[in-house]
Amino acid sequence: MIYIFTHDSIAVGEDGPTHQPVEQLASLRAMPGLTVIRPADGNETAVAWQVALERRDGPTTLVLSRQSLPILDRSLLAPAEGVRRGGYILAEAAGGKPRLILIASGSEIHLALAAREELQGDGIPTRVVSLPSWELFDSQPTHYRDEVLPPAITARLAIEAGSSQGWHRYVGDGGDILGVDAFGASAPGAEVMESFGFTPANVRKRGMALLERSGENG
Repeated sequence: MIYIFTHDSIAVGEDGPTHQPVEQLASLRAMPGLTVIRPADGNETAVAWQVALERRDGPTTLVLSRQSLPILDRSLLAPAEGVRRGGYILAEAAGGKPRLILIASGSEIHLALAAREELQGDGIPTRVVSLPSWELFDSQPTHYRDEVLPPAITARLAIEAGSSQGWHRYVGDGGDILGVDAFGASAPGAEVMESFGFTPANVRKRGMALLERSGENG
């Protein structure tokens, strides 16, 4: 069984709190046996669809955006086949081993990549991890999960325009979550996202604060 959900975040905009699904991703992820995949672009969606068609051990839900999302340049980024493993290193840190990891799903991947550019410009090697499916990622061997999210790197920021519930398992005690834990506002989608801090500048600020807190900044 395959379910398709759309209008996946507060970016739906002017219709107000009743049309802002801040709690629904957490609700779907809480359902036993359900695999949830929230892809970031057309290529991740294509792989997610293949995964859903191939699964024989339970239902799959694809959670898609209402917004038009650009296709990620896979000549610069990792292949979308990483979706099969639930999470993968989309953009590796440049200039040394990662000091900060940005983790996101869906449309917020594009925000994470934009913030990474700013952080790299500040001289902070930053990795971006695409984590479209918790269930698929959690089923991977420990060595793979530790390769994507090394235990030694505690400065981790999860970015998702929905409830922060559950993200703590990936950011750990030393990490932070940029989420939405209250019903939203009625305004154009871009304005709503900005009002809740979903901007490259705020992601950079939150990332820098994590490095300060961990003593890794400098």
